[in-house]
Amino acid sequence: MTLELKNPHSVLAALEQRPNAVSEICITSVSPSSGWQEVADACARLGKPVFSRVKTVQKGGRREKSRQEGRAAANCAIMHEKNSVDLKTLYSGADDGEPGLWLALDQVQDPQNVGAIFRSASFFGVRGIVMLKDNAASLTGTVYDTAAGGVEYVPHSLQANMKRTIEAAKEAGLWILGTSERAPGSFDEVAFDRSWLVVLGNEEKGIRRLTEESCDVVCRLDSRGAVQSLNVSVAAAVIVSGLNARRKSG
Repeated sequence: MTLELKNPHSVLAALEQRPNAVSEICITSVSPSSGWQEVADACARLGKPVFSRVKTVQKGGRREKSRQEGRAAANCAIMHEKNSVDLKTLYSGADDGEPGLWLALDQVQDPQNVGAIFRSASFFGVRGIVMLKDNAASLTGTVYDTAAGGVEYVPHSLQANMKRTIEAAKEAGLWILGTSERAPGSFDEVAFDRSWLVVLGNEEKGIRRLTEESCDVVCRLDSRGAVQSLNVSVAAAVIVSGLNARRKSG
């Protein structure tokens, strides 16, 4: 499947990681932003052509710039999506002696949330993300653009069954950490000296009952203020950041 990306940071990451997957770059603005200028420079180094579709109008015997010229929204790249990997590949390295983090999205449906999770995952060094094929957001251009390059740096696996995903994680040596507002235990009590697959649930319903029953530990994030819950992508960033911080301090 081909995608249209409009975030230059997403395009730069694709050019760095998978240059052959980028089939077309179109920069319509005469004075592009610094991000799109970096894209143009990267294309020059790679020998990739950059197309310009700036419209001009005939006026007074000379060609003049169209009102469309310079609109950054028209800048884009056409590319092929990144391939999914199998669970064995995704969980490779789980038993290398160094605690790591993986994420599983249990029917997360908002592409903005999925993109934000990939961005945080890339920032904090998450080793892989599992996504479901059904009743969940797919990796659209919106996800890539929101991730700002994160999709290129974090491997992902598309799976049909979350239970099988969790079983494979346990076989690979991972512990399963579920997240739920209803959990009896606090995130502050979660052990940090092990590799975790952190399961994040649907925006409205959270993780499903059967998924929760498959987890080794289920935790909640405790509010320190008036609002009692977090957006799933923000919760993901808090949990991953918290586990990383505890490892460094420990």
